[in-house]
Amino acid sequence: MRILKKEELAEEALQEGYVSIWHAAMDYQAHLAAPMTWMSAIVRNKALDIYRRHVDTVAIDSEQFEDDIASALHDPAPGPLSRIQLSDDARALAYCMSKLDSRQRQTIGIVYYFGLSHSEAALQLDLPIGTIKTWVRRGLEKLKACLTKRVAA
Repeated sequence: MRILKKEELAEEALQEGYVSIWHAAMDYQAHLAAPMTWMSAIVRNKALDIYRRHVDTVAIDSEQFEDDIASALHDPAPGPLSRIQLSDDARALAYCMSKLDSRQRQTIGIVYYFGLSHSEAALQLDLPIGTIKTWVRRGLEKLKACLTKRVAA
């Protein structure tokens, strides 16, 4: 629902994801990812595929997106599913994302969370593509520095 915003499209992504999981179950490699992580990635990729097919019918509310990210980063009592999905790496990434300025966090979120290209993000945010590329590049550099610092500590 976070990616697609429409229940019928989210249901389609979930159904396609389940079918893909069923067909690829024999190829699952436990040493590469936890089962929930592997399945979540498949469903997320299906949602992004559907999003790209229906880009005109799915609207991104950037203020709501910022609120969703902020509440996810600062939720003091995650539910059971959240605890399963949050690995140490995910917590480190969430911490480092919270240290970015809001425009870098929003731009990186739109590009990587929603899977938009730099051009599509520029259209969504009504900004020049060069600005988007700069914010993403600088944000990724800050993320790398933050994550490297946390690993070294």
